[in-house]
Amino acid sequence: MPELRGLPSRLLSIAAAHADRLVSAGLAGADARKWHYAVLVTLRDAGPASQATLSRRTGIYRSDLVGVINELAGRGLVERAPDPADRRRNVVTITAEGGLLLDRLDALLASLQDDLLAPLAEPERRQLVELLTRLVEHHARATPPEPGG
Repeated sequence: MPELRGLPSRLLSIAAAHADRLVSAGLAGADARKWHYAVLVTLRDAGPASQATLSRRTGIYRSDLVGVINELAGRGLVERAPDPADRRRNVVTITAEGGLLLDRLDALLASLQDDLLAPLAEPERRQLVELLTRLVEHHARATPPEPGG
């Protein structure tokens, strides 16, 4: 029977908790949160989207996403406008100011990833990402999607 300290599930939990604290603190120092980053990067990479589409793409529950979009819109980082194809829904678009913030957050997150993975050499970092990706993809296929996501 493996020791508690050697259980992969425990090690993953500890590493994930540390990563979450590191990223959350780093983003807070830039007056941002993880969900802000997720919405901005999704809009940049996939283009304007309805709130329902953003919810699916980011995994943020629709009810939570409304608050995130309100925060971002209030700061001029995204714009929300009626969808020309369906006036009952809104389309969210990243603004130029949102793009500038996202560039800064990308650099910050790259630095935070370096801090997180400091004890690993570059080949080990790539291998870790590959292994974690396989785990995530395997369990994503085996698990039904969460409501709102």
